[in-house]
Amino acid sequence: MIKLKNIQKRYNTKAGFLYVLQQINLEIDEGEFVTIMGPSAAGKSTLLNILGMLDHDWEGEYYLNENAVHELKPKQRMALNRQYVGFVFQAFNLLDSLTVYENLDTPLSYRNVRASERAAIVCDTLDRFGIVGKKDLYPNQLSGGQQQLVAIARAVVAGPKLILADEPTGNLHSSQGQEIMELFKKLNKEGTTIIQVTHNDKYAAYGRRIIRLKDGWMDGEITPEQLVGKVS
Repeated sequence: MIKLKNIQKRYNTKAGFLYVLQQINLEIDEGEFVTIMGPSAAGKSTLLNILGMLDHDWEGEYYLNENAVHELKPKQRMALNRQYVGFVFQAFNLLDSLTVYENLDTPLSYRNVRASERAAIVCDTLDRFGIVGKKDLYPNQLSGGQQQLVAIARAVVAGPKLILADEPTGNLHSSQGQEIMELFKKLNKEGTTIIQVTHNDKYAAYGRRIIRLKDGWMDGEITPEQLVGKVS
C-alpha cells in the first residue's frame, strides 16, 4: 500500500541544511497496524504529515496504492488524501463552530456525496460510535475523550483505507486512551490500515510493527513482544 524511497525533509538555515528526516525507506502493506516511536524531534509527526500529504516540501519517492505521490501537484495530492486518508490529531482539530453532526458531515461534502446519502452515512457513523446523543452538541460541550471519539468518527466517516493518528491519546486519561486504542484495534480488524505515532509503550504495542526514529533516521524495527520485554 505504501512505499517510501529515500524520503528526506530539510530546512535551509544560515548554518546550512537542517535535516528533519534522512533516507527513510519503508514499506507498509494494506491492513497493517504500524506504530512509529522515537524521542522528541525524531521526525515522527513530520513523517506522518508526509504520509498524509499535508506536507509537500520533501525529497524522495512516495507511492500510495501505486500512485506516485512525489510526481503529483499539491491539488492532486489533496484529492488523493480525501480518497484514501483519515487523519486523527492529538488536539482533536474539530471545528468549534459546528455540531458533532456537522463535523462528521464535512468530510463527505468534500467528496461531493449527495445530501441524502451523507445524512444516512453520518447517522450510521453516529450509531456505530455510540454518539447519537451528542450529535447536536458543539466540541466545547464534550469531554476530551468524547471529542477524540468524534475526531475518529470524522476520520472514518468516508471509509478511508488508511488512518494516520498523531498521538491520538496524548490528551486523554488512561481509561479514555484505552478505549480509543481498542477502537483502533477493531477498525484494523475490519481491514483499515493504521499508522500511529505515540510515546506510550502500552499503546505502541497495539501495532504489530514498531518502527523507531532517532534524529530523523530509521533506528530499527521491533515487535510488540520485544517492546514489552524491554519495558519489563
